[in-house]
Amino acid sequence: MSGERIIAYVLLNVMGGKEYEVVEKIKNIEGVTEVLVVYGEYDIVARIVANNMKTLDRTVTRIRETEGVLRSITLLGLA
Repeated sequence: MSGERIIAYVLLNVMGGKEYEVVEKIKNIEGVTEVLVVYGEYDIVARIVANNMKTLDRTVTRIRETEGVLRSITLLGLA
């Protein structure tokens, strides 16, 4: 994986009625390139671009520690 960008999508469940507050908190986290409120099983989808797994881990951890986030699932890909 060296030299390749890692693209990750983080699917979030958040506290009811807190979707837009959580979006505002996570959209400025380093590595987060897009954040959308969605409907269905998940409440928010965040797109992350990272150069390595350590950076990705740091970004995902910050998202997961955000007040209002209940649960997350991270999907990985390579660009």
